Amino acid sequence: MLNSYIPVLVMGLAAVILSAVFILLSAVLGPRRPSPQKNSPYECGVTPIGSARERFPIKFYLIAMLFIVFDIETVFLYPWAVTYGASGGMMLFNLVEMVVFVAILFVGYIYIWRRGAFEWG
Repeated sequence: MLNSYIPVLVMGLAAVILSAVFILLSAVLGPRRPSPQKNSPYECGVTPIGSARERFPIKFYLIAMLFIVFDIETVFLYPWAVTYGASGGMMLFNLVEMVVFVAILFVGYIYIWRRGAFEWG
């Protein structure tokens, strides 16, 4: 039974060895031209202005949570779509179940749209 894991072990060892070789080669063969500008921390190319402790409006966090909720929908939809044809006699039940799920999410979408969650003003 352990013989079936030998290809996985070989592939893991090959990945570790190749990554170590590439890191070593880049350290040995790579150009070394340090400068104060290259050694300074990178801040997205913009000089920081103001305090880092500035408060953000709660709307940013609400939009992030809404994105997560609707992103989770795709996490449930994709495996369902992949296994839908293989479900045999349960195809109608699975279809109705997913239609109810999407309908509940659509009602939530309409609710947050009416509440003005998508307006940035």
